[in-house]
Amino acid sequence: MRAGEDANADALANAPASAPSNAAADLDGTLPLQRWALGVSYSGHGYEGWQSQASGNTIQDKLEAALSQFAAQPVSAVCAGRTDAGVHGLMQVVHFDTPLQRESYSWVRGTNTFLPADIAVQWAQPVPTRFHSRGSAMARRYAYVLLESPVRPSVDAHRAGWVFRPLDGDAMRLAAASLLGEHDFSSFRASGCQARSPVKTMRRIVIERRGAYWRFEFEANAFLHHMIRNIMGCLVLVGQGLQSPEWMDAVLAARSRDAAAPTFAPDGLYFLGPVYEPAWGLPDRTPAYDWLP
Repeated sequence: MRAGEDANADALANAPASAPSNAAADLDGTLPLQRWALGVSYSGHGYEGWQSQASGNTIQDKLEAALSQFAAQPVSAVCAGRTDAGVHGLMQVVHFDTPLQRESYSWVRGTNTFLPADIAVQWAQPVPTRFHSRGSAMARRYAYVLLESPVRPSVDAHRAGWVFRPLDGDAMRLAAASLLGEHDFSSFRASGCQARSPVKTMRRIVIERRGAYWRFEFEANAFLHHMIRNIMGCLVLVGQGLQSPEWMDAVLAARSRDAAAPTFAPDGLYFLGPVYEPAWGLPDRTPAYDWLP
């Protein structure tokens, strides 16, 4: 399954429970597996997205290689939401199983020793085997940072999208309101999307301006491949006055990719992370959140 921002996954058991101890060995002398959850942040620029590729130049490839080096045995990780090439992650959540007994801080510091500078494990926590980084998530959150300026980005190149025409925030908010709730988002779905259904529930869209920067936040139960970037393309056209806010209703109703705007750049897109039941006890943010405009 290839998902740009995220593809829906089969729902797994969500009921939290106390993490089992792995201190005692099984009768055959082997240690039982302990499931760990990690919060991972990364700059997506220069990588071919999350999902492992033959080139080895993906976030998954780099993370699994670092985990395997630290553990001195192969480690496979499952993520909460696969991101496309160029898309950043502030708190990607992954889980993996291992018989090794290590402290949480050891998984963080040890793994980071083998990671490139633009990928870092932020936290590690043991979880019950019923926890699944993707299947236990109730929702996913993304932010898009957009620079409105006559001049292209420089120090924030690849970290922010860019428009040179002024944007109308009220018009974009009115258009975005059409997307709230449960809809068939086929008009915003990439042709290669492999999600089983185009029907998703958009729970929240917030559009704010901070100086020359616009911040768009999206929360939904799941996202289709390129869904947010295609929505951004439409919002920008509305904000620039090239389309009316009501046009978004027509795009949504068309259920055709041809009705929407071209796919917007990935540079300013950030995966903020999944939303879990509080009973799992997992962090819901990392210090990187404070860096974004």
